[in-house]
Amino acid sequence: MSAIGYARISTAEQNPALQHDALTAAGCTRVFADVASGAKADRPQLAEALDYLRPDDILVVWQLDRLGRNMRHLIDTVNTLHDRGVQFRSLRENIDTTTASGRLTFHMFAALAEFERDLLRERTTAGLAAIAARRACGRNGGRPRKMTPEKITVARQMYGSRDYTVAQIARTLGVSRGTIYQHLNQHAT
Repeated sequence: MSAIGYARISTAEQNPALQHDALTAAGCTRVFADVASGAKADRPQLAEALDYLRPDDILVVWQLDRLGRNMRHLIDTVNTLHDRGVQFRSLRENIDTTTASGRLTFHMFAALAEFERDLLRERTTAGLAAIAARRACGRNGGRPRKMTPEKITVARQMYGSRDYTVAQIARTLGVSRGTIYQHLNQHAT
């Protein structure tokens, strides 16, 4: 059984020494380290560390956010480790899946993450249903258009008279030149 460490810093200006020292003090025989944003999926040293691990090894991180891009990624990574017979330990959060309380703590994190996903899914479904109901009543959401049919008619008349530039028409109607061009082009097609 070997303890293998993984450290990650977000930028090259940061110093990984704190993580490295903590992992070494925790008994890690080897430490893999990446310089990458937490949101970045491509972390070659993490991939190498995961490949290096064997059954009965322990992957040790300084804190949870060093390993996972988000809670779902963290849970998936730890579950994959568990399926391979590899344990997980986070020093700052005091999570150690080699113990019953550590497994319980991790599963509570996993349950909370799943609960959060379910709530998000419910809110999204409710929001989409509300939008559909408003549309059924003839009310569309979103920002009101600046170019009303009356303004479009005025813009086309002003443009057609050749007495006004597009910039003058836009200024008069309180819109951008691009908006004027967009509506003039729609009329042309």
